[in-house]
Amino acid sequence: MLEPPVKPIEWSEDRVRIIDQRELPGREIRLDLKSAEEVAGAICSMALRGAPLIGVAAAMGVAAESRRRLASGEKEFRQKVQEAIQLIRATRPTASNLFWALKRMSAVLESNVGRSPRDLSDELVREALAIYEDDLETGRRMGEIGAELVKDGMTLLTHCNAGGLATSGFGTAVAPMYVAHQRGVKFKVLADETRPLLQGARLTAWELKRAGIDITVICDSACHSLMARGRVNLVFVGSDRITLSGDFANKIGTYGVALSAKANGVPFYAVAPLSTVDFKLERGEEIPIEERDPSEVTHLAGKLITPEGVPALNPAFDVTPADLVTGIITEKGLVKPPFKEGLLRLRS
Repeated sequence: MLEPPVKPIEWSEDRVRIIDQRELPGREIRLDLKSAEEVAGAICSMALRGAPLIGVAAAMGVAAESRRRLASGEKEFRQKVQEAIQLIRATRPTASNLFWALKRMSAVLESNVGRSPRDLSDELVREALAIYEDDLETGRRMGEIGAELVKDGMTLLTHCNAGGLATSGFGTAVAPMYVAHQRGVKFKVLADETRPLLQGARLTAWELKRAGIDITVICDSACHSLMARGRVNLVFVGSDRITLSGDFANKIGTYGVALSAKANGVPFYAVAPLSTVDFKLERGEEIPIEERDPSEVTHLAGKLITPEGVPALNPAFDVTPADLVTGIITEKGLVKPPFKEGLLRLRS
């Protein structure tokens, strides 16, 4: 069985251990997070990021908080765990995996009335570990399904980081690359640098190089010219939230990649677990878009790169319309348009 190429998160007795992704690629540093507050801080600060990984970390954060509260009475224990769920829920508004994972943790809390804090904490830890294992298996499955599209001699393009660092270890959009590489398929990957936090240049390039995959970093704006010149054969991107129509939110810049792919006849696939689909939303304009600190745009490595006093806008995501999407790859299969029908079929 294919082993995860990277382990960005682990459960260790009573705490969550993560790779601090802010330090990559220069240093590989692991942080121990012992409370819901510390997990929430890591999510907000981008020490960990990626929709599936945020969901796994959220569940483990609730489990870690439950371990801290073992000396409490049952009523106080439940109250503190519920407060932990609400604290983590407020960290990032766009990624649906966060809310999906916390809903599972809330269900454990609600369905175990009368249990001691120790027993209930054990149940919460088991559920968090189940979410982690589910995500690993989901990554494997998406990788196997998507790898069928990757052929010898292809050049693939991806935007942001939807690799092992964005999940429990296999990735979403990058998972097919890992599986295809293991199968011996010869291909190249272009990674958009992904301003303003350079997740493609820092993270995707780091993990694909470690895996021995042929990786080249390009400026975000270079992808359009390269597609027009026939130098890209296939695009895989991740997603933070998918609507029933097939419109989806992903890292800012994805919409432009999709427009170029459509204009140049390049197949464009979103790769994401079914938990990323928000079955309550019909269209992309309903997705809340996170606005992050403008300093991420005005500063680079702590240095001001814009004129003093000039404001900046920093939307973290954009929405790609369904009519630009060739297909959506989930762990349960590849969905082609019309997406609503296919997504509902997979859920059932």
